[in-house]
Amino acid sequence: MPGTRVAVGREQAGMPEVLQALARSLRTLAWPRVWVYLLAPAVVSLVVWSVLALFVLDHLVAAFLEQPPLTWLSGWGALWLAHLLAFVGGWAVLLAAAMLSSILLAAVFVMPLLLRQVAARAYPDLAALGRDSTVASTWNSVAAALLFALGWLFSLPLWLVPGAGMVLPVLLLAWLNRRTFAYDALAVHASDDERRLLLERQRVPLLGLGAIVALLAHVPLLGLLAPTLAALAYIHFCLEALRSLRGGAVVSVIKEETP
Repeated sequence: MPGTRVAVGREQAGMPEVLQALARSLRTLAWPRVWVYLLAPAVVSLVVWSVLALFVLDHLVAAFLEQPPLTWLSGWGALWLAHLLAFVGGWAVLLAAAMLSSILLAAVFVMPLLLRQVAARAYPDLAALGRDSTVASTWNSVAAALLFALGWLFSLPLWLVPGAGMVLPVLLLAWLNRRTFAYDALAVHASDDERRLLLERQRVPLLGLGAIVALLAHVPLLGLLAPTLAALAYIHFCLEALRSLRGGAVVSVIKEETP
């Protein structure tokens, strides 16, 4: 019967490991092919949503103007403020949709290619014990995107609270990054038990990494590159965490044939 022997450690990563993953991601940008993966989702999302903005923005602004509290502002005579907030809200929806589509493109199409290249060059000692299910990874990304969209929509009224409009988007995007990219980064190399253990044990560092990349996502234009940078950072963090979990040793798969 085939058997698998795995060395398991007890290390738990923290902020130094998060910074190490980000530093390794920056060094990985020196690989020419990575830039193709980096730019593709950003360019596609930017083109598609720039075209849609020409046809959708006015409808979004009109829809926002018909909803409280903007109707209250209009009733109080502050029409200019109501229109300004509606315009900002319309652009916020479009930018969130562009970011969401860029994340889905990065997770579904770019992540497998990026993972294969990074794992081969930087983590050749890690045995692939996962099941690499494209269907499971795609469903995980789509489900996370739907939950993110619902959370984003329900949180919109809270954005009127001073400071909430800066904090809530970062927290939501940090959760989306962790939910999407951490799963995909471990899908090929980690067994089911290893993946569950790492996602549970590294929950806070993984969320912290997602928050750092989420802040980058709010930088104009550069933010469209954030999904692929997030994928790259999560690959480095998760594969290094998996290496530590296995005790830093090469995992050997031993097959024993029955006579």
